[in-house]
Amino acid sequence: VLAELIEKFVSHLSESQLDCYFSMGNYKATDADVKIESLSSVQQLGVEMTVRYGRYLNLLKEHAENGLCFVLVNCEKFLKQQQRDVVSPLCCLQERYAGYDWFASSVFLMMLGDREKTLTFLQRFSRLLVSAFLWLPRLHLSMHLPITTVESGIHPVYFCSTHHIEMLLKAELPLVFSAFHMSGFTPSQISLQWITQCFWNYLDWSEICHYIAICIFLGPDYQVYMCISVFRHLQQDILKHTEA
Repeated sequence: VLAELIEKFVSHLSESQLDCYFSMGNYKATDADVKIESLSSVQQLGVEMTVRYGRYLNLLKEHAENGLCFVLVNCEKFLKQQQRDVVSPLCCLQERYAGYDWFASSVFLMMLGDREKTLTFLQRFSRLLVSAFLWLPRLHLSMHLPITTVESGIHPVYFCSTHHIEMLLKAELPLVFSAFHMSGFTPSQISLQWITQCFWNYLDWSEICHYIAICIFLGPDYQVYMCISVFRHLQQDILKHTEA
């Protein structure tokens, strides 16, 4: 039901010029039978984990691996149309996005392994501003960013969302903020980890779906509130660890 809801919501918004922040471009899906060997070693590992998790949740059927590979390869090609050519020694600025696409994988599971539905959704979703914050590969080497931002290798989520998380944490949960300060480890580091992984390995599947849906329906600022609420929930544990 949630998948159907976000699908209709995004489809409706993507047809409105006022709600579209990015252009979609023309892209037709190719390589109907994409094999896992065509992906990087990091992506191959991510696909295996995603399929294993999807089967554990009873969301995926047999041969789901090929469908997910199809989605990942086509997302890469589709997003490449909106990327700059940047010459840099930084690993994160090579042609391919250095990490694994956790957001696309989450959508694939929400769509019960339907590759065409997943790809159509992601293409429409890429027109909306919220895609810049939820789908991190969306802005990899993006022509929509100033060249100085691209060359820095720092994703806008880091200096937008996680910056606001730190500011709010300082005001709302000063003890937690101080605990991080004393540890020499910043709240923005763990927040970026949560956001990049769409909270995989941290929240239950239903909560991951709610996180994605809330940010799509109510706006990307809810990504900040979500992280703050998790820190609030963990406050006692964080303080206990600080004392120990």
